[in-house]
Amino acid sequence: MSGPVLARRGFLAATAGLAALALPGCGGQRPAAAPGSTAQGSTAGPWTFTDDRGEKLDLPRRPARVVAQVGAAAALWDFGVRPVAVFGPHKLADGAKDPQVGNVDITKVEGLGNVWDEFNVEKYISLQPDLLVSSMYVKGALWYVPEKSKATIEQVAPTVGIQLTGRSASQVIGRYEELAASLGADMKGVAEAKDRMRAATAQLARFKDLRVLLMSGGADAMWVVNPPEYPDIVHLTENGLNVVKPDKVDEGGFFQTLSWENADAYEADVILHDTRTQALKPEEMKAKPTFADLPAVKAGQLYPWRAEAPFSYQGYAGFLEELVANLEKASKLP
Repeated sequence: MSGPVLARRGFLAATAGLAALALPGCGGQRPAAAPGSTAQGSTAGPWTFTDDRGEKLDLPRRPARVVAQVGAAAALWDFGVRPVAVFGPHKLADGAKDPQVGNVDITKVEGLGNVWDEFNVEKYISLQPDLLVSSMYVKGALWYVPEKSKATIEQVAPTVGIQLTGRSASQVIGRYEELAASLGADMKGVAEAKDRMRAATAQLARFKDLRVLLMSGGADAMWVVNPPEYPDIVHLTENGLNVVKPDKVDEGGFFQTLSWENADAYEADVILHDTRTQALKPEEMKAKPTFADLPAVKAGQLYPWRAEAPFSYQGYAGFLEELVANLEKASKLP
């Protein structure tokens, strides 16, 4: 793995040879789908879906047993799809739910892996899945599907990839909505959440005079994110928010790495900080003198950036409502 995928992994994921395992044969009994799970009602009849790799799936029946990367699972869950298993960060060290998994009830799904490059292929095979779903930051690379076991994983069940980069959040949400609908999701609460997201989005242009910088903090460096590469930030900029764009980005294009000594490289009225578990907390970043001295930090205009809000109307309604409430407290700085 190299180039933009490595860059993305280093920022977002915090830093087995199982091909010989027998794949399920045609004759064995399949596990029953969980009640009220992936497909609501009958799975009879053909199913077709074209993913963002341009791969068209034509199956004799609608998938009922879906396995999903946590970001994809969080989106699908809000539309009413109930995966049978997830992979990627879903459980914290203390056993609590990782925020990245959204509203997914992790007590009701199997976990196939919780960190980068961890995927229990043997357990995956035993689940006899109908479909695997994951987002993609780089086209063709399913997020959190390990390269070392990719070939085996793709033999077990068809896969769907939903592209994130180069799109706005509303476009990504729309794709998950299409996929969920095709899987027979009940769409409960979707219309109300869509209205909430629309209303919060309409408020963003009120804050066009504020310079907003989005960043993540690490032990030895901070990263200033590059707006065009993030669906959530594309949504913000397309709807009137003035987001700082770094002058120079690292390989891969997702962000610019700065030493903490250069934390003042860009002027900002508001700083939104990455809230995921691998990122430094505000009090930890404020221990860095150059960061603590930033005008936005001194003014108390340091607010959360929910960097991986689920790509659903529910997920983005909450994200945008919180952001608008925080921006209402901010003012332009000298």
